[in-house]
Amino acid sequence: MRVEELNRKADYIGISGSILCIIHCLITPVLLVSTSFLTNDTVRIGFLSLDYVFIGVNALAVYFATRHFTTPAVKIGLWFFLSVFALAILLEDVSETFEYIGYAASLGLVLTHLTNIRLHRLRHVH
Repeated sequence: MRVEELNRKADYIGISGSILCIIHCLITPVLLVSTSFLTNDTVRIGFLSLDYVFIGVNALAVYFATRHFTTPAVKIGLWFFLSVFALAILLEDVSETFEYIGYAASLGLVLTHLTNIRLHRLRHVH
């Protein structure tokens, strides 16, 4: 994928990553309780937890979404929600509160990416 194409699709990648993270966080406890499919409290790909994959995907999406045109408010919002999201994911074992903060930050990422998409469309219409 070329850099220009990645810049255009960064918001969609970020939205997808955030939504998949929410789904993962909601479904994993159900799978843990209802099946023996998962043997510990995180799904792992090799030595890499999916939590870190979601942080990485969202970090790349925010980076590419904010490289070029975006308003200062959207840029600050995306980086803020990404920071809160990453911190919450990393600290979710400390307190259940961080899990809920992670959900809120993930939703914030989705909404801010949608705002960025809307602003891009409005800019290109004129």
